[in-house]
Amino acid sequence: MDRIKVFKKKIPLYRKEPWIFCEEVLQFSPDSWQLEVLKDLVNHTHVSVRSGQGVGKTGLEAAVTLWFLTCFPFPKVIATAPTRQQLHDVLWAEISKWQTKSPLLKQLLKWTKTKIYMRKFEERWFATARTATKPENMQGFHEDYMLFIVDEASGVADDIMEAILGTLSGKHNKLLMCGNPTKISGVFYDSHNRDRAHYKTHKVSSMDSSRTSKKNIDMLLDKNGKDSDVARVRVYGEFPRAEADTFIPLEIAELARDTNLDTPKDITIGDLGVDVARFGDDETVIASRIGDKVFPLKTYRKQDTTATTGYVLKAAKEMKKKNPQLKWIYIKVDDSGVGGGVTDQLKEKKIEQGLSYIRIYPVVNNGKANDPEHYENVGTEQWGVLRETLNDNLSAHLQGEKSTVDLPTDEKLISQLTTRKYRMTSKGKIVLERKEDMKKRGLQSPDRADAVVLSFYRPKDKISILM
Repeated sequence: MDRIKVFKKKIPLYRKEPWIFCEEVLQFSPDSWQLEVLKDLVNHTHVSVRSGQGVGKTGLEAAVTLWFLTCFPFPKVIATAPTRQQLHDVLWAEISKWQTKSPLLKQLLKWTKTKIYMRKFEERWFATARTATKPENMQGFHEDYMLFIVDEASGVADDIMEAILGTLSGKHNKLLMCGNPTKISGVFYDSHNRDRAHYKTHKVSSMDSSRTSKKNIDMLLDKNGKDSDVARVRVYGEFPRAEADTFIPLEIAELARDTNLDTPKDITIGDLGVDVARFGDDETVIASRIGDKVFPLKTYRKQDTTATTGYVLKAAKEMKKKNPQLKWIYIKVDDSGVGGGVTDQLKEKKIEQGLSYIRIYPVVNNGKANDPEHYENVGTEQWGVLRETLNDNLSAHLQGEKSTVDLPTDEKLISQLTTRKYRMTSKGKIVLERKEDMKKRGLQSPDRADAVVLSFYRPKDKISILM
């Protein structure tokens, strides 16, 4: 049986497991991070990868191009980059290299300087190279199976990225963005921050790649400093330092998200943070924490205060049942607005049901902070407690110690934690950006973040406990 017949029989497998296509057709063995990206491309439409230099992102882009081009019917693959040199001399040349290595793909595909197409189907079955210089270069493509590959995505202008996103309307349309994270604005940055709930994101450090030259890395670090923005972008795959007015940097939140701790068995206090919404687009969120481990969030929409009270009590009882060593469960409720009704009902139900292990803290965000010298109000101080906890976690990590803070894998949570800004008052106090101002910037209300923040907050004023 000739190789084309064998290939056609294996296409259903290759579509579901592109890493097998890479190994069998291209003789390309994916690194572990490349394997994870390939898995995400099978199941998701939008994938974004930020990385240091030399980790193999161009090779991955080439493999993905050839996989999609040969394993799906009548596809269109549009490869783009900010400059002609990057697109043609780097990415397009890499695609040519892997296609030429494969006897099968040399037989199936024809390569030119701007196009690779399936023989006999030149008009509808192809990959094309389009420099990201004008939005119209990215428009006019329509097909059931379509893939955009954006190389050095930080350098692609927003109007061009918006044109690409607007083109991706089909069920089987996909986007893969890769690049060094050089800018703290734009679509690529947003895909790892405010819009990350819509993407599968990856970060790849040059330090962790077998493909990079450790000698060159050491030279770069010696020249620029281990904590420099050059090192962050070119080595660690981190964005430059966050804007001066961003309260919680992305890197410290991601570190905690990527930690997986066992539930502590020697801690006798559990915490529930409750951010209450009623009706509308906002969420009611319950965050459960034991020690520095936060469990998956419970979220609800369009619930009245009675239903919310029931959900909170259920969460407290489940926590106690699963963790019998707990002597107390502290329930901290945002007492502003409709949250006050939940606080009142919790107090009543606690007495009615004899839940003596529960302690209820009503938290008024606009109230006076326990540390009034540094924080304008309680709400800002709460966020400050979590930021300090995450910073301590980062310091321990950098010293080679085990990370101790575990946040759930929840992209909306990470986005909300890392997009809120702050300012200094005329008296030198820190005050958080108002939620109304966040919404004016096109952001969601940080309901999930607020619930987690509440779960970490420990009021010093014990008088506020409703016994």
